[in-house]
Amino acid sequence: MKILVLNSGSSSVKYQLIDTESEKTLAKGYYERIGQKDSFLTHKVNGEKFKYEVPAPTHEEALDLVIEKLTDKEVGVIESVDEIDAIGHRIVHGGDKFVKSCLVNDEVLKQIEDCIPLAPLHNPAGLAGIKVCQKLLPGKPNVATFDTAFHQTMDEVQYLYPIPYEYYEKYGIRKYGFHGASHDYVSNRVAELKKVPRESLKIVNCHLGQGASICAIKDGKSVDTTMGFTPVAGFSMGSRSGDLDPSVVTYIMKKENITPDEMDNILNKKSGIYGVSGVSVDFRDVEQAAAEGNHRADLAIKIFVYQVAQTVAKYAVTLGGIDVITFTAGVGERGKEDRLAICKELEVLGVKIDETLNDSKDIEGKISTEDSKIEVWVVPTNEELHIAQDTENVVKNS
Repeated sequence: MKILVLNSGSSSVKYQLIDTESEKTLAKGYYERIGQKDSFLTHKVNGEKFKYEVPAPTHEEALDLVIEKLTDKEVGVIESVDEIDAIGHRIVHGGDKFVKSCLVNDEVLKQIEDCIPLAPLHNPAGLAGIKVCQKLLPGKPNVATFDTAFHQTMDEVQYLYPIPYEYYEKYGIRKYGFHGASHDYVSNRVAELKKVPRESLKIVNCHLGQGASICAIKDGKSVDTTMGFTPVAGFSMGSRSGDLDPSVVTYIMKKENITPDEMDNILNKKSGIYGVSGVSVDFRDVEQAAAEGNHRADLAIKIFVYQVAQTVAKYAVTLGGIDVITFTAGVGERGKEDRLAICKELEVLGVKIDETLNDSKDIEGKISTEDSKIEVWVVPTNEELHIAQDTENVVKNS
């Protein structure tokens, strides 16, 4: 099947057209700054990049141009939209209502809408993407895949917060977890590479990018993860703080006389690696500054490394031991110095890294030594392929 995978943001749309039979991406692109005068589309086919500076006031105009380019005689990859079998949508928050991907109908739309208070920036954009596709591609099945779904196997012990229970009952305040498609895909992929059932492995998957989370996977299921009620939870990220003493938040709000929204902006966009270093949200920039002697940049990286290693070690308790540690996403896949530093911290668990393998570019494979007590792998994530495969399965079984 040919599946159009969409990731609709508040002012952007990322897309890939994937042939699930060959698992190849036929075309992909990114429409940025939707709603602004300087919006533009970057469309990629066969390694070539094409840029179109076309204003898109709404997601409808943006997706209309995306479809136009997919069917264009010069830069297109299909002759008509009839070749698109279904559309798979990444939806950030499904609350505790969705445990797997599902075909979109009126009830699903209503439930996604009900989750808007839990993801006020992301879910409205996801809904907009679905509704535009229903209009522009009538009759095509739309499938929703939720970042939170993979983590709905967590036990109450893992997902409940020790605050008055009434807030869980009234407002649904609990740990939900995110990056579910990535954690699901990578844990499946490493099992394939090892030629063993995923259910036989105790896996700690480290999805490390500007947004980052770690997931403990046992019997093929998520049993705990670092992101919580929102994606700001966990460990230090590009611009997100990760976990804090809650009183830090209220103390700063009182001292600075700032609103909850202003505090939320600080925790999400001005903290983490950027907050400590003062340099950038990009790990490469911070590492360069650290190499040039910037103490705060060096400190930011060391905090990140320490917190990741500490979390991996904690999940050894959760899982009753670890068989495999996997690294994925931007920093996990390409940050060889960070991987090495994290694994050095884990030598207490018997982790040993083959530095020659770790230094290789474009790795998909094991980077630990043969005598390492825990295997360490680099597995590039492919959330879009996962969404496409889920979409195909839902459509075929509906």
